[in-house]
Amino acid sequence: MDFFKEKIETLKAAGVYRKLPINDGPCEAEIMLDGKKVINLSSNNYLGFANHPRLKQAAKDAIDHYGVGAGAVRTIVGNMTIHEQLDQVIARFKREEAAVVFQSGYNVNVGVIQAITTKDDLLISDELNHASIIDGVRLSSASRAVFKHSDMEDLKRVLEENKDQYQHTFILTDGVFSMDGDLAKLPEIVKLAKSYGAFTYVDDAHGSGVLGDRGRGTVDHYHLHGQVDFIVGTLSKAIGVVGGYVCGSKEMREWLLHRGRPLLFSTALMPSAAAAIIEAFNMLESSSEYTDKLWDNGRYFKQKLSQLGLDIGHSETPITPIMIGDEALTMKFSKDLLSRGVYVSGIVFPTVPKGKGRIRCMVSALHTKKELDQAIDIIESSAKSLKII
Repeated sequence: MDFFKEKIETLKAAGVYRKLPINDGPCEAEIMLDGKKVINLSSNNYLGFANHPRLKQAAKDAIDHYGVGAGAVRTIVGNMTIHEQLDQVIARFKREEAAVVFQSGYNVNVGVIQAITTKDDLLISDELNHASIIDGVRLSSASRAVFKHSDMEDLKRVLEENKDQYQHTFILTDGVFSMDGDLAKLPEIVKLAKSYGAFTYVDDAHGSGVLGDRGRGTVDHYHLHGQVDFIVGTLSKAIGVVGGYVCGSKEMREWLLHRGRPLLFSTALMPSAAAAIIEAFNMLESSSEYTDKLWDNGRYFKQKLSQLGLDIGHSETPITPIMIGDEALTMKFSKDLLSRGVYVSGIVFPTVPKGKGRIRCMVSALHTKKELDQAIDIIESSAKSLKII
């Protein structure tokens, strides 16, 4: 195993070696990280649902009724009443015909993409798509192509070069790109897909619960209901629990229940998680207060950072990167912020391309303006001390 030691030493020499931080408590605006109270700017818990009393009570009630585990995959005896209910709740909320829930958002992409394609098909993927889409594409027997990030001319070029050569063509894109916070050009993608007879597949992990009417997502934000064939979402970010789902036609759902490998070979979602997720969707359906507060905090935070002269890229969502570039400096910045009381994870290769290091700030509906102001002051002091500004 010496080769692992050598690889780890290489990470240390490059200044990108890290140890996993340990959070001793729930995911909140402030957390106890490695025994120290810090402002949390690294969580996907956008709406503050991860520790919400209503979700916790729903989970507790489900444990009393169903137990702690499903006991099997959905295709055997693990398909409980609450799993069927959850599929229906999600489809109704997303205003789509049907939905099916997987154990994680990652499992959706690696399970669905290979299940809906054959060797006679073509997958066309945005170059900045999430790793789970990339892995799903790799597991598929279909041919593959990549288009430049959100470059519609390049996408058209790929479609034109490959037209009439494959049985089916699929265009795959994130709805919100998690490292930069920008939106897919979904109306243009849908228009091109229609022109070339292609399917559209959108991973809306960072758009669900954030964009659209009460968090219905990127498809709703662009008023494209019924025009996107596969809509993927996660239940571990804005929803605050765990799991993932895909929305589409009833026939799609039926097929995936027969060929979606994570559904066939991994135990179904815990019933307590399913119950908490249902309660989260009930809360979103009844009020926009959670998404409104998230966006208010996001706009406030971005404005303050821009006024400091920091490069926050071209984010269109509450995801707010601070672009650094140099990877060692990125990690040094992250560590210095932590020492001052703000936890913002450094993002470096292979999560982003080399030379594109950044810290990614994630505000939530939980943060108060006082906490955000305190974090901004610390970011300013640290950035000045490291000559970032």
